[in-house]
Amino acid sequence: MKNIVLLTLLCLSSFAGAVEKPNVLFIAIDDLNDWVGPLRGHPQSLTPNLDKFCKEGSVIFENAVCAAPICGPSRSAVLSGFMPNRTGVYGNATNMIYSDLVKTHATLPEYFSKNGYHTLSNGKIFHKHATEVSVDFGHWAFDTYADSRRGVKDGPDKKFLTSSSGTIRGESKPEYKDKAAKLSWGPTKSTFEETVDYRVADWARQELSKPSDKPFFMAVGFIKPHLPWFVPKEFFDKFDPETIQLPPVTDGDLADILTPGGKQAFGPSADYLWVKKHGLEKDAVRAYLANIAYVDACLGIVFDALEKSGKADNTIVMIWGDHGWHLGEKERYLKNTLWTRAVKPPFFVRMPGKKGQSYCKAPVSLIDMYPTLISLCGLPEKELDGRDFSPLLSNPDAEWEYPGVTVSNSGTSVLGKRWHYISYLSGTEELYDLSKDENEWKNLVREPEYAEIVAEMRKWVPKERKSIKVPNFKKPPNYVDAEPDPTIKPTRDLQTLK
Repeated sequence: MKNIVLLTLLCLSSFAGAVEKPNVLFIAIDDLNDWVGPLRGHPQSLTPNLDKFCKEGSVIFENAVCAAPICGPSRSAVLSGFMPNRTGVYGNATNMIYSDLVKTHATLPEYFSKNGYHTLSNGKIFHKHATEVSVDFGHWAFDTYADSRRGVKDGPDKKFLTSSSGTIRGESKPEYKDKAAKLSWGPTKSTFEETVDYRVADWARQELSKPSDKPFFMAVGFIKPHLPWFVPKEFFDKFDPETIQLPPVTDGDLADILTPGGKQAFGPSADYLWVKKHGLEKDAVRAYLANIAYVDACLGIVFDALEKSGKADNTIVMIWGDHGWHLGEKERYLKNTLWTRAVKPPFFVRMPGKKGQSYCKAPVSLIDMYPTLISLCGLPEKELDGRDFSPLLSNPDAEWEYPGVTVSNSGTSVLGKRWHYISYLSGTEELYDLSKDENEWKNLVREPEYAEIVAEMRKWVPKERKSIKVPNFKKPPNYVDAEPDPTIKPTRDLQTLK
């Protein structure tokens, strides 16, 4: 159904019977949680560019969810339009192009290219995978692909982590024994203009300044705040390490999450124990905030370029994080859990002509972007797992009867406006009343008075979980520094893809 948003957006040249299709600026940010000004996730976050962008005319989705809580599967779902349980993509090592669904259906950029758009991309949009001959960056899905990441290494001035208790050497990772600490951070030797994400933003600036004879679908992917947290010193200097505020954490948080046999299902993660032992909590939070401030500066370059290009009045902007991130909550760091810290990414949509910001509490999913963009841009409908949320863009309080479903390699999260239900493949379950317990400290799933709510939420857990066979390719010797080879593409004919 073509909605009123599209009609309002594209009412020009009516006397000639022509309708100009809107451009799409599609911005992905890696590993970003709600620690940004519009979502108020951390009181010390500094995101002036994103704040201004949203205040001038965006819908802020407070309860958006990712389709999967880790990079590769989340992006595969967004770009294919199909949930992990339908494609069989549950981990970063699985390339979605081997899924039967993806083999026969156009990815999001391919579908826009097929329907008259010029598609272009830079930065991290698809997840990187090894192939039998090279490295797959998803470059094959775009008409024009650039990669500003290649040949640039953001590194620290000194490879150490500091805390009030002394210096902790990043390489030795004390107390970790046979486990590798994934957390590392520090200021870079590079200037802002020499860093990877700046180069991606500058590419977008240049492309936006060029004339175009077609509507464009531009995908811009920022790496930070993905680990390692190495950004220029100027961004660390914005935050006083002595006054850093920590997120709410409670001891014994995991004690009420029990297996069907009554044993505690989870314990603190190794990263959490390492940070806590060495007193690095404030250092980690400061580093993450510094990386967010850095990526906000990169966003500012793109926002400014869009305004100066004269194309803002006909460009839909979607800004999304691929999943959330833990910084001590639930005795965790990193991602790939089914708690709200990991399943709720930031998500903002700006429509041409919209004034002022508004908030939407509907639990839309990132997988809904594909069908919504099809609707907003007037493209032919196609089979997809997501739903068109465009009515929420004109009325954020409009009815939305669906929960947000996230599928991981360990289970499923079902998030509503009030209730959050988690079902693990092991049989372990959780239920939280987010209206009273936003930190998810009290698991209600075993309390009889909530049995009906649990039963209702269970209905949304996928009954089937597909699996796919992926060739076991060894990573080529140059995997880390490999550049996309435009001559190497999967056998995909846009004309025959659905």
